[in-house]
Amino acid sequence: MARAGLTADRVTEAAADLADEVGFDNVTVSALARRFGVKDASLYSHVKNLQDLRIRVAILAARELADLLTAATAGRAGKDSLVAFANAWRAFAGTRPGRYQATQMALDPAVIAGSAGHQRIMATTYAHLSGYGLPEPDMTDAIRLLRSTYQGFFGIEASGGFGHARDVDASWAKILDALDSALRQWQAAGSPD
Repeated sequence: MARAGLTADRVTEAAADLADEVGFDNVTVSALARRFGVKDASLYSHVKNLQDLRIRVAILAARELADLLTAATAGRAGKDSLVAFANAWRAFAGTRPGRYQATQMALDPAVIAGSAGHQRIMATTYAHLSGYGLPEPDMTDAIRLLRSTYQGFFGIEASGGFGHARDVDASWAKILDALDSALRQWQAAGSPD
């Protein structure tokens, strides 16, 4: 019998909170059970196993990130949209580090297809870059460039790796300027394909 007050949503939210505190990779069913003051077995009424719990956290995190990205880019275009999107994603990575890690989890394509949050992230990503007029496969290449740049920056920032006296926010602004410039000149540079 399920413990009163525990639901799959409540367990998932608590796991996401725990991920933000200790890191996504450090979330365990045992740690979560201790948080609720129950035995591990009590949680298995709500989640199948640790993998199921992690997938649920990834879906929750994607929904939350999608909300932020969609709100940040609404009514914006070009560089204004690029900066708003990047800043929203950076804020999410900085304030919700476990959830951010969860959004990077490799998921089965069927899970992604059924996740409204993942679908909105992809739609918002394509929409906010549409002003640059990139056809496929250039759009996919540009998205990979941006994602790689953002993830690299967020990872180094989170680990305290930017030890130089140069202001990190000033560097971030220059990076966004460079990305905007690269996107505006992408078509002029031509595609090797």
